[in-house]
Order: sequence, then C-alpha cells, then structure tokens
Amino acid sequence: MVNFAKEVEFVEKKSKFLGYLLQCQSLSEVEGALAYLRGVHKKATHICYAYSLKSPFLEKAVDDGEPNGTAGRPILSVMQKRGASNVCVFVVRYFGGIKLGAGGLVRAYTKVTSLVLG
Repeated sequence: MVNFAKEVEFVEKKSKFLGYLLQCQSLSEVEGALAYLRGVHKKATHICYAYSLKSPFLEKAVDDGEPNGTAGRPILSVMQKRGASNVCVFVVRYFGGIKLGAGGLVRAYTKVTSLVLG
C-alpha cells in the first residue's frame, strides 16, 4: 500500500484521468508506487508520470506510450513552475474512445497535475 498525499479525478471526452501525488525522497519510492499503481490499474491505457528529487537532484518525465512530449513533459513542467521537489505525480489514463489529439493530451495532463498539486 502506498500513501499518496492527494488523489484527483478528471474526465475529458470520456477519457478518465486519475492523478496521484507522492511525497518522496528516493527513486525506489517512485518505483514502488509505480509498481503499486500498475497492479491496481491493470486495465489502464497509460500510467504517465514525472518526478523531481532534490538530493541527489533527479528529474524524469515518462509518457508511457502517449505521443512523445504530450504527458510526462507537461506534468514535469507544471511541477517545475510550482517549485515542487521531492514529489512524483502519476496520471493514470483510461481511454474513453475519443482521441484528444496532442494539444488535448497536453491540456488534460497539465490540468490533472495542477489539480493534484493544489
């Protein structure tokens, strides 16, 4: 079981986006939370995420099959603008049957990240 600091849900054109905020100090915590979410959300289309760790400084953005730069990078961008560190934001997507396009994906992942960061 992972202790997420916050969870949110956002629906866009029948696609469901679930955002999870993890306060973390290490890459192993991020990997553990990702494994947990993959187990809980086995039917999810994508689990995209980004993290920013302070010491040692590490940042990474993962699109998990979404078009390049439409998921992980927007998540990380919001985190950077808010000055968030020692956090990971995961966004689980269940595809609703309507393609959102690159711009729609960027807006959706940005929105969920903004919601989960508060």
